[in-house]
Amino acid sequence: MKFFVDTADTAEIKSLAATGLLDGVTTNPSLIAKSGRKILDVIAEICALVEGPVSAEVAATEYDQMMREAAVLRKIAHNVCIKLPLTPDGLRACNTLSKDGVQTNVTLCFSAAQALIAAKAGATFISPFVGRLDDIGQDGMKLISEIVDIYSNYPALQTQVLVASIRNPIHVTTAAKLGADVATLPPAVLRQLYHHPLTDKGLAAFLKDWEGTGQTIA
Repeated sequence: MKFFVDTADTAEIKSLAATGLLDGVTTNPSLIAKSGRKILDVIAEICALVEGPVSAEVAATEYDQMMREAAVLRKIAHNVCIKLPLTPDGLRACNTLSKDGVQTNVTLCFSAAQALIAAKAGATFISPFVGRLDDIGQDGMKLISEIVDIYSNYPALQTQVLVASIRNPIHVTTAAKLGADVATLPPAVLRQLYHHPLTDKGLAAFLKDWEGTGQTIA
């Protein structure tokens, strides 16, 4: 499974990229707004920090303006992935861009039917929002299972399942078991993957025993 981080905080991205765990980055207008910076500057800096896809979302809602914004965003760097809403105009833009060899991420997916039509439009990634479904009493992971099953029936569909709106490590491991291609995580959740109380306890015991030997390695 690939790990993307879901943030526009370049300091966080730089820190996480140093771990070797990052395969890409996702952003959205809300995350850009929190940064307080200009979108083009933020995306350019992120693209220089990671080699993998960096999702930059259009703000337009109609096709012609989406294409104008996409033209600006795709010039920033070779690894920009144009993020588009799952609407008729968004899917039309996805189809046009995909035919032109541009990576696309279709976002705000909440049903398997939506995921199917996004794949038919040529999306590189589909972003189902599991946490938001859980918030309204539905099972977000059931949607991931449905999408993975549908895509597996049709090898010609090359769209990758990018699990979004992840709230905790259980979302990550469940998505991995289901065969999702990518998980995009907030920085805090990505760091939670490191931790287990038995790991901390075991390390403390090892260090105490080693200190008692009076030895050094270097």
